[in-house]
Amino acid sequence: MNSDLMEKDTSIALAKEKWKSNTDTNRKAVIRIKDVRKSFGDNHVLNGFNMELYEGENLVVMGKSGSGKSVMIKCLVGLIAADSGYIEVMGKEIATLDRQTLDELRSDIGFLFQGSALYDSMTVRENLEFPMRRHREKLGVVSDTTPLVIEALENVGLAHTLDLMPAELSGGMKRRVALARTLILKPKIILYDEPTSGLDPITAKEIIELMRSIQKKYGTSSLIITHDVDCARVISERMILLVDGINYAQGTYSELSASTDAKVEAFFKK
Repeated sequence: MNSDLMEKDTSIALAKEKWKSNTDTNRKAVIRIKDVRKSFGDNHVLNGFNMELYEGENLVVMGKSGSGKSVMIKCLVGLIAADSGYIEVMGKEIATLDRQTLDELRSDIGFLFQGSALYDSMTVRENLEFPMRRHREKLGVVSDTTPLVIEALENVGLAHTLDLMPAELSGGMKRRVALARTLILKPKIILYDEPTSGLDPITAKEIIELMRSIQKKYGTSSLIITHDVDCARVISERMILLVDGINYAQGTYSELSASTDAKVEAFFKK
């Protein structure tokens, strides 16, 4: 075994031991991140980041632009490898998974992208059918996808958009359709990347209420990446503040917004 692999195995083992000593045995965690580090050259983005997402929880992670939120998400789903540390999703250690197993795991993780990421050349129906074609094994034999597509669109109040093109939708409608596409595979975890970014206050409020209703209906565990303080206030059960590549502070919105720590206060100043 070469030195790089030995160093990686050692760091994972050490992270596991530290994580075990801090695990809350009274709650089931669907995501565990312990002492994760990631650098790009001299740019040290994550410096020992820790996080747990519990079953059925809405957890908000807030951080300034460039603080490492996107890098953390990419490490979490295996798009990039952490330099060291330990990441576990639904009982599976990300660093040990082969590509097929990782793809199967990702089918249980929904992702709402900041820009909705709809395919402009496809109708709403075709956009929702796309992930179904990629994950046929999970859905089994489906001779007619229309009922599943309509159900997903009904969940976001847009059943009437079935045959429209993305260009015919408003920004808020695109975000809803993207959320419907996320729901089509019945994910156990949903990752929201700036779900209210670029939306007017009324539409943003509608999206937040939709997120809450989906979590209640399906019992999903939700990780919400946002810089929108109002979104965090309404949606979060617990918050983590990502500062200097670490979990600098965590708690409820009320607890954190009442803090007198200068770095924490900076998140809540208007």
